[in-house]
Amino acid sequence: MPTLHWIGKDKVINHHLEVPFKVLEHAYGFENGTQTDQKTNSGNKIIHGDNLEALKALLPEYEGRIKCIYIDPPYNTGNESWVYNDNVNDPKLKKWLGQVVGKEAEDLTRHDKWLCMMYPRLKLLHKLLADDGAIFISIDDNEQANLKLVCDEIFGGANFVANIVWRRRRSQANLSKNISPIHDFVVCYSKSKETSLNKISPTINEVDYKNPDNDERGPYTTMPSTNKGGAKYSIVTPTGKVIIDEWRFKEETYNRLLDENRLVFPKGGDGKPRYKLFLREKIIDGVIANTWWDDDSSNQEASLELKSIFEDKIFDTPKPSKLLSKIISLVSDPNSIILDSFAGSGTTAHAVLNLNKQDGGNRKFICIEMEDYAESITAERVKRVIKGYAKMEGTGGSFDFYELGQPMFLENGNLNEAIGVQKIRQYVYYTETQTPLTEAEHKDNTYFMGKQNDTAYYFHYEPDEITTLDHAFLATMRTKAEQYVIYADNCLLTKDFMTKHHLIFKKIPRDLTRF
Repeated sequence: MPTLHWIGKDKVINHHLEVPFKVLEHAYGFENGTQTDQKTNSGNKIIHGDNLEALKALLPEYEGRIKCIYIDPPYNTGNESWVYNDNVNDPKLKKWLGQVVGKEAEDLTRHDKWLCMMYPRLKLLHKLLADDGAIFISIDDNEQANLKLVCDEIFGGANFVANIVWRRRRSQANLSKNISPIHDFVVCYSKSKETSLNKISPTINEVDYKNPDNDERGPYTTMPSTNKGGAKYSIVTPTGKVIIDEWRFKEETYNRLLDENRLVFPKGGDGKPRYKLFLREKIIDGVIANTWWDDDSSNQEASLELKSIFEDKIFDTPKPSKLLSKIISLVSDPNSIILDSFAGSGTTAHAVLNLNKQDGGNRKFICIEMEDYAESITAERVKRVIKGYAKMEGTGGSFDFYELGQPMFLENGNLNEAIGVQKIRQYVYYTETQTPLTEAEHKDNTYFMGKQNDTAYYFHYEPDEITTLDHAFLATMRTKAEQYVIYADNCLLTKDFMTKHHLIFKKIPRDLTRF
């Protein structure tokens, strides 16, 4: 498979592993129009902070659980000002990363910068995506080719789904002396073969559906029943005429359609039949999406939508909530988690809330925005959508706002006790089991974290004292398991004793996994 190479690639291939793990600090909750210091525990999150570090912070709770990811990264047109600090200290990368992309068209190094910024983020997004999930990425011609090759490498070429063309402009714009661009791309990849995209509600011109014979099933349109290369057999029309042809259906299917009054014979019953497609069935069953999307809102309509919320122009090229609703509907179910790590004005959250209101779903959104407007625009838009704006009725709902907090480990390698024992326990349990820690009632000691695959996990830790794994501690353990993993500062048990009783000791902080 062809791979893409660029200056700095060797330094970012595994950079996602070097990103420091930071905790999320709860700032406030917002529930049905009221802001509070308490968590809503709704599952909806807006996170302010660098999205590379924020994505890393999500792993303990969300790895492999995100059904739909949508991102709208910088298009790298050369007219943008974007700065992403990846904490890469290599002098070669400092030449590209952490700097504003140049506007000069001749500055080819801006593509290297963009790829270095995107690669580790895509690696973390891949880890967060569920096995039956899909990722959708908005992009234009500046980086579409590069993005396709990078995604082939990270997600696998076999998991490429489609390169959707979205018509973002309704009118001709003389933006170029040669050809005027009116479209963007939405590149789609699945996580695995388990992904199956949903059908979507079709765009229907009801004028095309009629009911001339007053069929009780309602209006319908008709389609030819012949098909070159189909099953060949003879039929008898209502007038007794025998017609031999190649038919779209097998003979038994044709006979069933005839019995169900789904065939219409033209020419007074003497012609080749057409079969009925009922309007109500098309609406219920939906249709398979195609790669040409020109029936969704444009950037201009998205700007008007945003202006109706804020009564001012906020972004030059926002994405319409209708577009995001279509994307989310393609892959999500009513209980899915949807992630947007380039949240911008909060369109993804808006679309999730709209869909939940429409079908009574319980979809959750996680939106990450690094810029300072994460509170004043991203979160504020979601608040207004929940409460209602202009003449739009509120969707209801709630979310929690988070800031990116302190790192798990200090520069000397020790645990950062300032973040609290609970967050440390969540981190440790995730590194051991790759599953989130769920604090449930149990009859074990306070250091017990959980049991996974018949292994019981204990984190014997106190911020202000030295902890020891000894016989006295073992006497407090109540969970039965085939194996025990116990974290502590010291261990006084012999190796033979531990082997005999299937005990594994891990020293704090030396044996804590960094990921």
